[in-house]
Amino acid sequence: MKAAVIVFPGSNCDRDLAVAIEKVTGTAPAMVWHAETALPDGLDLIALPGGFSYGDYLRSGAMSARAPVMAAVVAAAGEGRAVLGVCNGFQILTEAGLLPGALMRNAGLDFVCRDVALTVANAQTMFSARYDAGATIRIPVAHHDGNYVADAETLDRLEGDGRVVFRYAEDVNGSARGIAGIVNAGGNVLGLMPHPERLIEPAQGGTDGRALFEALHAALG
Repeated sequence: MKAAVIVFPGSNCDRDLAVAIEKVTGTAPAMVWHAETALPDGLDLIALPGGFSYGDYLRSGAMSARAPVMAAVVAAAGEGRAVLGVCNGFQILTEAGLLPGALMRNAGLDFVCRDVALTVANAQTMFSARYDAGATIRIPVAHHDGNYVADAETLDRLEGDGRVVFRYAEDVNGSARGIAGIVNAGGNVLGLMPHPERLIEPAQGGTDGRALFEALHAALG
């Protein structure tokens, strides 16, 4: 599987994501700086990492969504290439129009940093196929703007189309209907607020995040 991790000013989880991809697939991803205007040839997966790109100036992900490289990311997504956005990457995907809705300040306005329980709402995507439907898994979160919001019509459409992939099994941030991760209509773009790359081997305290990367490797590698 040939992958790339996009690096923005203020990203602080880009290496974590790259290490997770390499450990699972055996191949190190390309690290692509935000100012590039083209992506490496033949990519199977493009990953947008967590962090505080551009210091969350204006609002989280707003400036990164307009970085030069994002035109190539949007085009690749339109061609059916897999795109994964984690935490700030999820925020960037909504700001870029690749996913609906927006990520707002957490309920209570607190920064949340801990392991949380998630329910696998849809195990039939390329990102979740190594999980059992309905399973409860544990993944770390670290965010201040992780409260997913959308209008009722959009939420109903996401639910009806099976595009809610992961849901919080506990109250975390006030996210609408407990949404923690969604895919686009084509099923090739996932925005996920928790950090699966932080829980891929026993030394990290668990392996519940590993199955996401294994699913991608199986589907794309």
